Amino acid sequence: MASVSTYLTFDGTCEEAFTFYASVFGAQLPARIMRMGDIPPEDGEGPVPPEEADLVMHLAIPILGGHLLMGSDALVSRGRVVKPGNAIQVTLNCDDVDQLNHLYFALSEGAVETYGPTRMFWGDEYATVTDRYGTHWMLVSPAEPQANQGTPA
Repeated sequence: MASVSTYLTFDGTCEEAFTFYASVFGAQLPARIMRMGDIPPEDGEGPVPPEEADLVMHLAIPILGGHLLMGSDALVSRGRVVKPGNAIQVTLNCDDVDQLNHLYFALSEGAVETYGPTRMFWGDEYATVTDRYGTHWMLVSPAEPQANQGTPA
């Protein structure tokens, strides 16, 4: 079955970030994490330098609705450099406002930038957060019904 996942690249903090994300989403890290040192020498390239061998080559955890969050560290010795920016954002379509609030406040721990949960003009609850690892998150849920405020005039 087709699915969508999100892939994040880090500058050496992949395992730390995924440990945090696993705690937020109630997931577990895999028993074995693929490391850069597992990469066999490629044509024209020797083995990964010892100082990069323990970096994460690949890691994935389930978050919401069967969505996989995947990531790795950049292998600088092979010319890969992380350029954080707003080009990637993980969108979480939450079941309800309680779930949105829980995830928002958990992801906001040490966050760089936040836009707190707000009822938007289109009727949904909405929030954004750029977490302490530079990952951009957008959270959306159906808003709870507002109390009946009478009949419009």
